Amino acid sequence: MNPLRTRRSALQAFGSATLLAASATVTSAAAAVADERTSSPSVLLDWYNTTAVTIAAAGAATQITNSRTWAVSWLAAARATRQVPPGVGRRDFQDAALASAVHDALVELIPSRARELDTVLGTTLDRIPDGPAKSKGAAAGAREARLVLASREGDGLDPASVNAPFTVPPAAPGVWQPTPPAYAPAVQYGNRLARPFLLDSPDQYRLPAPPAPDSARYRADLAEVRAYGAVNSTARTERQTETATFWFGSSLTLYTEPLRVAVARSQRSTPAQAALVALFHIAAVDTQIATSDTKYAYLRWRPVTAIRTGAIDPDPEWSPLHITPAHPDYPSGHNTYAGAAETVLTLSGPRTAPFELTSPTAPGVTRTYTAWSQLSQDNLDARVYSGIHTRSADEAGLVLGKRVAGHALHNAERLFDVR
Repeated sequence: MNPLRTRRSALQAFGSATLLAASATVTSAAAAVADERTSSPSVLLDWYNTTAVTIAAAGAATQITNSRTWAVSWLAAARATRQVPPGVGRRDFQDAALASAVHDALVELIPSRARELDTVLGTTLDRIPDGPAKSKGAAAGAREARLVLASREGDGLDPASVNAPFTVPPAAPGVWQPTPPAYAPAVQYGNRLARPFLLDSPDQYRLPAPPAPDSARYRADLAEVRAYGAVNSTARTERQTETATFWFGSSLTLYTEPLRVAVARSQRSTPAQAALVALFHIAAVDTQIATSDTKYAYLRWRPVTAIRTGAIDPDPEWSPLHITPAHPDYPSGHNTYAGAAETVLTLSGPRTAPFELTSPTAPGVTRTYTAWSQLSQDNLDARVYSGIHTRSADEAGLVLGKRVAGHALHNAERLFDVR
């Protein structure tokens, strides 16, 4: 089965579970902006914002753990809002169910924010008229939160498990070694031991081996990083330096706003919007698991190690623009995340009305995007300009992310139809 499915087939698979019921089109640019300005308060967007703030304030140090928190909370919300009991108001039921589901999951996963979450829940429920719709919705949300939390117990995505100890192999050409300046121990090794949401196994989409260290492709990759990724590069332009710095931060943080844009501009139902949020993060978790599987299967050294100690014109003084993360080069995790994100966001169409994006690692810089693939392309280039990845690792990352996300979309019913 080819996981790189067309948008139409992905929507059909989704639609069979009523997750993308109604129109799959997005509003026009003018209509989207008008809708965001004039619509009544959106409980879904309120809780989207609350989730983002909660994780930013007190989330885990490991990105995949925070992706899991998003996935669990919004999977519960999508399931809770899907079936409205007869004889109750649909919107009131769904608003209460969504708020209750996300609240209860977040309180369990980030208990230090319970007081703030209780306040938001109280505000949401106060806006919903008392009655069966409200009470049944809140009960449905609480029930689904319990069920989803129980289903993910012991999945190996807690910070301690994610950063399970890794024994570094002896130094050899092409083999990963801790990198300067800190020479820190490897991280994210435990991802490949975790239980995915929808993948059959972490190695299901393991990539083929990277280019050999003595191959022409690898020589070209290394020459590009050497020239464009050096801290004192004269080849890299100001715009390219900005791209590297803009996309150097957490993928989870950088993609929070694009996903919100896709949700806010959608004409879909509440269950379908909640499902979009859930599947984005389910795909992100599975992609990070698959990424670590390939990284630690091949243990490809980072450019700084290859340039300083390798056989191709070694330069012991070379340093990258940005500090190299403590895990192997192939594939690029930023690009696997980008590939998965692009695949899920494209359910709303490959393009969208212009939206602005900022980055915590590039204060004062604002970029405008009109296509989800533009985010991927900037990610791909950024890791080369940062001096921390080869282009082969970046391109392979996009492929892996798209494959894993395609698998998640095709198999979504396995999660959303459970009762």
